[in-house]
Amino acid sequence: MRFIFRPPAADAAGLLTLPWQEPLEEWEDERLLEMPHRGISRHVVRFVEDSGQIFALKEIDERLARREYRLLGRLQEMGMPAVTAVGVCVERGSYRGTPLDAILVTRFLDFSMSYRYLFSNRYATFPEGKLIDAMVELLVRLHLAGLLWGDCSLSNTLFRPDAGSIEAYFVDAETAELHPTLSDGQREYDIRLAAERVGGELLDLQAGGLLPEHVDPIEVAASLTERYHALWDELTREEPIDPADQRYQVTKRVERLNELGFDVDELELVSTPEGARLKVRTKVGVSDRHRTRLFALTGLDVSDNQARRLLNDIVAYRGYLEQKEGRSIPETVAAHRWRIEIFDKVLGLVPPELRGRLAPAEIFHEVLEHRWFLSEQAGRGVSTTTAARSYVENVLPKLPQTLTPVATTHSAGDGASAGDA
Repeated sequence: MRFIFRPPAADAAGLLTLPWQEPLEEWEDERLLEMPHRGISRHVVRFVEDSGQIFALKEIDERLARREYRLLGRLQEMGMPAVTAVGVCVERGSYRGTPLDAILVTRFLDFSMSYRYLFSNRYATFPEGKLIDAMVELLVRLHLAGLLWGDCSLSNTLFRPDAGSIEAYFVDAETAELHPTLSDGQREYDIRLAAERVGGELLDLQAGGLLPEHVDPIEVAASLTERYHALWDELTREEPIDPADQRYQVTKRVERLNELGFDVDELELVSTPEGARLKVRTKVGVSDRHRTRLFALTGLDVSDNQARRLLNDIVAYRGYLEQKEGRSIPETVAAHRWRIEIFDKVLGLVPPELRGRLAPAEIFHEVLEHRWFLSEQAGRGVSTTTAARSYVENVLPKLPQTLTPVATTHSAGDGASAGDA
């Protein structure tokens, strides 16, 4: 057998003691975990916890495994919202006379969920429009990067709560192709396929009684195409520029793209007989302006949406401190005090057995939402600490676990969804 791992290889060193010489579905090991609400899969996918980290293992044809491993690595270098390829085990020989496929190892995306899990639990309260918007944004980012998905579906996407919204991540790269750019025909192929797959998956949920009654799978699938074209046009269209108002129009366009969560890679003003036109090259990676700023101020590494929410709370806390102490307080000092006196204090109220329900920044966001709810009920302002205690006691325990250990006699059976990898 041959193991190929990306640096730092030490992160996955413990995986070498797993029974690689056996078919993945027959593995028995105390480190195995089970993902609830698995989807239908063409392959066996299993989950392992080692040294505090969770990994997804997918048994697949060696040629496809090597290809997917390289492609996921390339997407990671580009800063795309995709799972991280850790390594691949190839040349596994045979087991009882049957050749063994390769196994692709990816790092499990913390606090992420499949679409089935979202609709089967409390997260079904998210409007289905947010789910489709997240998937559309992911598809647009991939297309801007020149990636033809070829198998776009809800099953091949992971979702993660993100400060009241949902963030989508690319998972299955078996059929994907990376090109310098995509033609309109290639993009339309992906869009049509996505709409068909999403419609079918939602119809399946409807048949299983998991879809809210007001959701029409056909309408939702059709809206995916409309939303995609609207976002693509917003990000890539050329627009005429009035020379007398050039600076304002350029600034407005950049701000609009930033509001949508995208950064500008390059601006180009083109002179034509009809007048000047503005061309914008949109940056394909995940926007991280707020994330970078929050990390510099507090050392917290969170998603960009979560960072924006936390930065707003820092601004409010700074104003509170200045009013209370009657003096001007530098932003860095206010952020440091907020981290110690507010954020860490709130997270300290969460008992160990509940800390795995949501990401720490998402818990804090929900505490802020809960604070607003309690303040509305009371007709007065409620403190963050009071809201945190109420949230931990009444809301957080009701959220479902996303991972559970399985006994060593467990068989993977029909496997997990490719989208759970």
